[in-house]
Amino acid sequence: MGASLGDTDDTTPRELVHFVTQQTRFALVNNILQHPEQLPSMYELEELNPSVSDATVYKHIQKLIDAGIVKEVTLDDDQRRQGYPWKFYGLIEKGRVFLDEHNLLAAEESLQQIYDTISDKPEKMVKYENAPRPEEA
Repeated sequence: MGASLGDTDDTTPRELVHFVTQQTRFALVNNILQHPEQLPSMYELEELNPSVSDATVYKHIQKLIDAGIVKEVTLDDDQRRQGYPWKFYGLIEKGRVFLDEHNLLAAEESLQQIYDTISDKPEKMVKYENAPRPEEA
């Protein structure tokens, strides 16, 4: 499906809602919403979805990027630090508006509270969670 927001695509809002709410993609959108900075790295997304292969997580993030819901944000070269992530994934403003218009952000606060209660995060995940993020996310 060539789902995307706006553009010249023939995708209806209903089709895009169906696309976004596919189980894995919707889990990834929720992971972004619940992240403290709403800008998780690929590793954090993979850790939050242990029943899904890393390749599948990557594939679905790419589909969400192509659909105009998610963006990849990178740190500038001078901000990158060895051993820390430098690519992050967040909602595009148009994507956030679309999700809000279709009541798909209603649980945002609850998702953040649930995320805060995760106590058995691997050390690497905590390190990545606290990694520097781009300013203009």
